[in-house]
Amino acid sequence: MIKAILIDDIEQARNTLKRDLQEYAPEIEVIGEASGVVEGAKLLRKVQPNIVFLDIQMQDGSGFDLLDMLPEIPFKIIFITASDAHAIKAFRYAAIDYLLKPVDPDELMQALARFKEQQTDEQAKYKLLNDSLKNHNKPSERLALHSQDKIHIVSIVDIVRCESSVNYTIFYFADNKEMVVTKTLKEFEDLLSEQKFFRVHHSHLVNARYIREFVKSEGGHLILQNGTMVPVSTRKRAEVIKMLDEL
Repeated sequence: MIKAILIDDIEQARNTLKRDLQEYAPEIEVIGEASGVVEGAKLLRKVQPNIVFLDIQMQDGSGFDLLDMLPEIPFKIIFITASDAHAIKAFRYAAIDYLLKPVDPDELMQALARFKEQQTDEQAKYKLLNDSLKNHNKPSERLALHSQDKIHIVSIVDIVRCESSVNYTIFYFADNKEMVVTKTLKEFEDLLSEQKFFRVHHSHLVNARYIREFVKSEGGHLILQNGTMVPVSTRKRAEVIKMLDEL
């Protein structure tokens, strides 16, 4: 059995989540509940769950306050949150699972499937999340990437380009390493659009920092600093020229 704790200041929310777990994930055993930060911290000192469903905003503080009280985070976290665009973007940078209230059973099952598939370093991911939230006026400097069996935290400036591969994305780095990531290129386009990354082709997302030149002939393509040629689609040609003029 997978041991779980529910921490939410609304009893009805805990009861609903508990019913959903009983119905859709009988392998999850709820071994404890708490209604706030202080109560949750005390509970986590007594028991050792595999997973914690953690509300962000509670009457006596936030879920982040609770985590800051712990010496380590040896369990998986799935945050429960109301809609907050900045917080959600921070979650995406850190590759941390979150569920929007009211919790959708299908999204709950997807989050649990990811929990079962991957071994993760929650401490590192939480630090990345915390940094993103505290420095919300600055773009995040790091990004958490899911490969098949791990989550890698990388520096965004080291990413040269991303290439679509059906439902996966291949990342190419400045040190010539490559990584296959289990998300689509569209998701990274949305996440990195404010970080000087441009979708120059339906299969290619490029970090403008690494563009050396744009060759207008033969349909048009970019040449990157490492010599890689990246095609530019006809419909993106004008946008690419405008983007390069504004760099």
